[in-house]
Amino acid sequence: MTRIFQFFIILFTAGITCSFIPPVPADKKPNVVIIFMDDMGYGDLSCYAGTPWQTPNINKLASQGMRFTYFYVAQAVCSASRAALLTGCYPNRVGINGALWPSAPIALDTSEQTIANVLKQQGYHTGMVGKWHLGSKQPWLPLQHGFDEYLGLPYSNDMWPVHYDGVPYADTSSNPRRKYPPLPLIEGNTPLKYIRTLDDQATLTTLYTERACRFIKANKKQPFFLYLAHSMPHVPIAASGKFKGKSGDGLFGDVIEEIDWSVGQVLKALEENGLSDNTLVIFTSDNGPWLSYGNHAGNTGGLREGKGTSWEGGIRVPCIMRWPHKIPAGAVCNKMAATIDLLPTIAGLCGAKLPARRIDGLDIKSLMLNEPNANPRDELAVYYGVNSLEAIRKGPWKLVLPHKSRTYKLNLPGYDGFPGAQPEVKTELALYDMRRDPGETLDVQRQFPEVVKDLMKIAERYRQDLGDDLSGVEGSGRRNAGKVRM
Repeated sequence: MTRIFQFFIILFTAGITCSFIPPVPADKKPNVVIIFMDDMGYGDLSCYAGTPWQTPNINKLASQGMRFTYFYVAQAVCSASRAALLTGCYPNRVGINGALWPSAPIALDTSEQTIANVLKQQGYHTGMVGKWHLGSKQPWLPLQHGFDEYLGLPYSNDMWPVHYDGVPYADTSSNPRRKYPPLPLIEGNTPLKYIRTLDDQATLTTLYTERACRFIKANKKQPFFLYLAHSMPHVPIAASGKFKGKSGDGLFGDVIEEIDWSVGQVLKALEENGLSDNTLVIFTSDNGPWLSYGNHAGNTGGLREGKGTSWEGGIRVPCIMRWPHKIPAGAVCNKMAATIDLLPTIAGLCGAKLPARRIDGLDIKSLMLNEPNANPRDELAVYYGVNSLEAIRKGPWKLVLPHKSRTYKLNLPGYDGFPGAQPEVKTELALYDMRRDPGETLDVQRQFPEVVKDLMKIAERYRQDLGDDLSGVEGSGRRNAGKVRM
């Protein structure tokens, strides 16, 4: 009896002791850095297509993380693509289309929650550096969309307003290579200075990079979200003096190598501040290359057409994600994912609530962690223009719906900063097998009529929700953009 009693005393004591062991603390909230390029093509990085210029820092990022081979933007044009990235919505759901000019009557409405809004509610310090392009003045700038800090251009580096706060624009009619409009470099909500020449534009990559690195250092003791949206390699392209002629393959190669340097500096800042292991870094692009600019544009790695089209060269972009000890190093993901998936995925990883309004993105954490049989996104709708449904991706298939599309294949491209023609052509219904025909050259709809039928049903579902100008359906799920006072 005594031994039994002693045994129970030991068990009881152990239970009390265990009950006082503090619980294992939850993982520290990860920092998030999104590096977003402008007009970078699927074939512009040596870790994707073996380009002649060198991108060792981005290659290293890929070797330490995951390279996505079927990563898509929601629309192959600036503002629409950026709205999708930040809100997790198809851009036509939130009323954004095309590339907003400085005089545009619409902007991303402040009632829409961005990644910055979502993370700020979780105690994140949020900063943006670079191209915004979702509204050029208050109350449509980044600080009104959840960002605590902002330095950058409010729109594309080839755009000019009639005036910006009373500053007249420069005449660009005589030679677009020599004269450029004044672009307001905004700090917070206020123009800091004006970018007036190509030499001024050559400073942008370094300027953005230095600000991004300072942001990382200043916020190393708190969780942060950094959105670094480069203006390059959107035309007019420009490289700083330290990179001119360095690539040995012309100005575009120089620009790409400076971008690679920038990525290296950001990664170095994370490492020097002890933040690498707890930071998710995402590198991707807003759309494919603007091929009509020839040697001042990139390449698609053999994908069809480019920016401004719903062909793969316009909507499929490079994407690399690194998060040490979470995302397996050197992994390749061949499943479909999209920029609209970043908001819900980041929110889940950071313990943040999703926006109250409906979004279209899906949590792709299972892909990032390389979980077996993961496939959260099996379909994607491809819109362009104001609200034209032009294609459906489903599994290995892509159904291209009848529409008008620009093409780069009927005319030679321009050279040294001048564009070539990009006429519109009529596109007929076609089905492509993306496993065997990534260049979209062989229409197989006659061999697979049941696949066409299934994808047409999916198209009709999107029409009822988001509408479709091509078939005259308004859609019930669209929301209004913000209305800018003229």
